[in-house]
Amino acid sequence: MRRLVRRIALATPERVSSRTRKSSRSAPRLDLRRTVRAAQHSGGEPVRLVYRRRRTRLRRLILLCNVSGTMEPYTRVFLSLLQGAVAGAEAFIFSTGLTRLTRQLAVRDPDQALARAAASTQDWAGGTRLAESIRHFTDAWGRRGLARGTVVVIISDGWALDDPESVHTQMARLRRLAYRIIWVNPRKIALHYQPVVGGMAAALPFVDAFVSGHSYAALAEVAAAIRADRSYPHENTRTR
Repeated sequence: MRRLVRRIALATPERVSSRTRKSSRSAPRLDLRRTVRAAQHSGGEPVRLVYRRRRTRLRRLILLCNVSGTMEPYTRVFLSLLQGAVAGAEAFIFSTGLTRLTRQLAVRDPDQALARAAASTQDWAGGTRLAESIRHFTDAWGRRGLARGTVVVIISDGWALDDPESVHTQMARLRRLAYRIIWVNPRKIALHYQPVVGGMAAALPFVDAFVSGHSYAALAEVAAAIRADRSYPHENTRTR
């Protein structure tokens, strides 16, 4: 299962870069500097117009995975997903605190990667400080540009020791930075599940896509949500 999960490609939407490149005549902007430079080879006459087009690049992917006790049945599979994605992403785990795992997961051997991940934190399978973990990420990395315009994936069942109002406040801060927020909750598949209480209810208004990811097939839905463009209004509802 873990080997299969690592094969899932997580591709984000493209964004327009501030950098430009040469383009065909159909490009919308004339590159005056390159046109003048080219004219030096024709006696100062601009016989050839040079156009430019802004480049595109993939948006950065941020993955925040809950490794608390309530998420333990799913932790190893989700960490395998993180390991497969770290080549073009940043990976974090959280329980009562937040730990950056990008370097630890950047090894080929999955067992070694998981062992390094477990050794990097002291609160594995503990409680969940959801609001505090999101605040830590936003303060330490998000506001310095890591989360700006990115696709953020939060993997958690939403159960937290924090006050829901604190979760609401920190999710609002993250929402102002991220291009798109996807919440993966494996308990969503449960019969009659309704995300109407606690941290999950407080976070949901700021989420673009709310998916389960409870099985290998459901992880394809996660990958599709990551590839999608931002929705207006958000795709989630309290009953999904």
